[in-house]
Amino acid sequence: MTCERCGRDFPSQYYFATDSVCTECYGKLSPAEQLAAKQPRGIARLTTTAFTLDGYRIVASYGIVRGITVRSRSIFGTIGASLQTIVGGDITLFTELCEKTRREAYDMMILHAEEIGANAVIGVRYDANDVMSGVTEVLCYGTAVKAEPVPR
Repeated sequence: MTCERCGRDFPSQYYFATDSVCTECYGKLSPAEQLAAKQPRGIARLTTTAFTLDGYRIVASYGIVRGITVRSRSIFGTIGASLQTIVGGDITLFTELCEKTRREAYDMMILHAEEIGANAVIGVRYDANDVMSGVTEVLCYGTAVKAEPVPR
């Protein structure tokens, strides 16, 4: 991911409070800016594993949307991860690869939903399969819908 303030790449939101700024820039934000940075934006704000959206009604369904990516770890990454298993604990090389792969599949699913006119995705799921030894496919899918706020 790329920081919107400094332009540097940083690991995924899995590790940090936001997906828009790195931890260094996040620490320099005012409390109000930090709160705003934590809020999902765009279609991601209306993306859920549930089949309903509280406070919204579904007015149109556009069908299944998906994002798919296929990844492998380089030989150097595999050796580095193997060395990390000796020490124990989190194998960060694989954690980062898995998180980046899931994020790519998710982002592709969101792009697919936006392209067909959806403003929300419900029933989001992930699936992963080994294509061959050392090569994994990750699929993120859900139902693209148009949702409108329920009048109060």
